[in-house]
Amino acid sequence: MPFTSILPDTNAPVIRELDPSAAIPGGELQILGDHLSPAIYRQPVAMLGDLAAPVLMSRRDRMVIAVPEEAQSGQLRILRHGAQSNSMPVTVASLLAEGVHSVASPVMDEEGRVYATLSGARGQETPVSVFRTEPGGEMQPFATGIMNATGLALDGAGFLYVSSRHTGTVYRVSPNGVVATYAEGMGVATGIAFDAEQNLYVGDRSGTIFKIAPDRQIFVFATLEPSVAAYHLAFGQEGTLYVSVPTASGHDSVYAIDSNGNTTPYFRGLGRPQGLAVDIAGDVYAVASWQGRRGVVRLPQDGEPSLAVAGDGLVGFSFTPRGTALLATRTAIYHVDLGIEGWRVF
Repeated sequence: MPFTSILPDTNAPVIRELDPSAAIPGGELQILGDHLSPAIYRQPVAMLGDLAAPVLMSRRDRMVIAVPEEAQSGQLRILRHGAQSNSMPVTVASLLAEGVHSVASPVMDEEGRVYATLSGARGQETPVSVFRTEPGGEMQPFATGIMNATGLALDGAGFLYVSSRHTGTVYRVSPNGVVATYAEGMGVATGIAFDAEQNLYVGDRSGTIFKIAPDRQIFVFATLEPSVAAYHLAFGQEGTLYVSVPTASGHDSVYAIDSNGNTTPYFRGLGRPQGLAVDIAGDVYAVASWQGRRGVVRLPQDGEPSLAVAGDGLVGFSFTPRGTALLATRTAIYHVDLGIEGWRVF
């Protein structure tokens, strides 16, 4: 039966805004509204669907909750002192695969198959280098023999490219899992991305962005500051290459590099920015910390940054050919529909 108040309550809780409205399980959502503080020494109750969500903090006009691990997308409402708030939808990312070790973003091919690495510690040989998860959810070994598989990218023909931060090599993997060396000498090779002309760009986290032409000639495309972790690369409109460079400063940048290799800061002030993606409107998304909160941060061309997805432990984010998105923690891959279409190079 519906929840009803015994006595009329003019101080019923009101949800006015969710910041953000999407999260992975365990992510923290901020609720802005009215009458959200404890009533008669009792904490308000937050319900996401049929599950109670832990209330981490509640004030009169602000509340912070954690998305339960078992939660699915549903309606959020607040119960307080016998009264119920309005409801608002929350999008919860669904678990796609576990048992991986991602240090960069996963990718999805045109058939809906998802690729993620089992990277391992530096110099560690892992039994599987890359896993492939089928559209039905079955995860299988796809590629082996790549030490510290790091960055992933797909070309227009459906071949997977994998960088090794241990050997500085980029490998090309056929659709049936045959691994071949594509290019060597890339330093500490991390993030990789293709442009529309099928040139492959490789981030050497010691400070160089390499450009590998389709005939495999290698050029130095741009230089940046060294990074304490993987460079992450993503292409946007007009051939702009975006690169995140996590450092030890806690006040890091995402850079924009034009087709001539000219580098400018696109945004400065993120905490440890990692996985990158660009939508069709040209806005950039970075896995990072922003104003003390971790998740996927939307960096619009004009306007203020905002958190698009909440979640601690995220390292990777990518849009898919199906209009959805993939999220990666170190050990798991999630799938979510944010209603945002990503920019596609080809």
